[in-house]
Amino acid sequence: MARDRSVTPSPTAGSGTEPARPSPRAEIDAFLRDVKSLQRTESGRGRLIFALDATLSRQPTWDTACRLQADMFREAAATGGLDIQLLYYRGLTECRASKWVSSADHLSDLMVRIDCRGGHTQIRKVLSHARQETQRNTVQALVFVGDAMEEAIDDLAHRAGELGMLNVPAFMFQEGSDPVAEQAFREIARLTKGAYCRFSPGAAHELAELLRAVAAYAAGGMKALQSLSSRHNAGAVRLIEQMR
Repeated sequence: MARDRSVTPSPTAGSGTEPARPSPRAEIDAFLRDVKSLQRTESGRGRLIFALDATLSRQPTWDTACRLQADMFREAAATGGLDIQLLYYRGLTECRASKWVSSADHLSDLMVRIDCRGGHTQIRKVLSHARQETQRNTVQALVFVGDAMEEAIDDLAHRAGELGMLNVPAFMFQEGSDPVAEQAFREIARLTKGAYCRFSPGAAHELAELLRAVAAYAAGGMKALQSLSSRHNAGAVRLIEQMR
């Protein structure tokens, strides 16, 4: 719907003229904006940012995540559904976010078009994007999968603290055992009241359970996560232990 760009002149001071009422078109436009702002709340669907390190060393895990991402939608469907935004960085400065998608097929289509490239970590941009996104429309969780950290940890802690104040937990999943990455990932998880978990390189089953657990949380909160834990999902158990 096109906006009505006409402007009604203000009455002259002291003329006694009644202030002009908004035009019907302006009232309709304002109503539509209000409806759009309420859309997420009324839909009952969770929103999750799925962030991945797409530097060159990550190609095997990227391919694994591409195969596993359907599990997130299946798990969330039992609770109310999930919208996911893919966020990735690669090269020296590239950090991009996809549109929000609501099906595994759509997310898979996005992921298969992306190849990993050499570069440095850009976790600062991931945290900043998550903050900006939830300020526009509430995000229930950020999940990040990576194996390295090459940035100033104090800078990351500052941005994680901002995210924590907005009640967006970050679930930091580390592949491998790099101690620098572990320290940073643990601190980000702590400051956002999220969780840190490490999985073995190439351990698709471990990553699958962690992603299912985060999806359950994003769609249905702690109740859904506890329900998944009761079904002996190891990922859910690990997350609950840290989020109590």
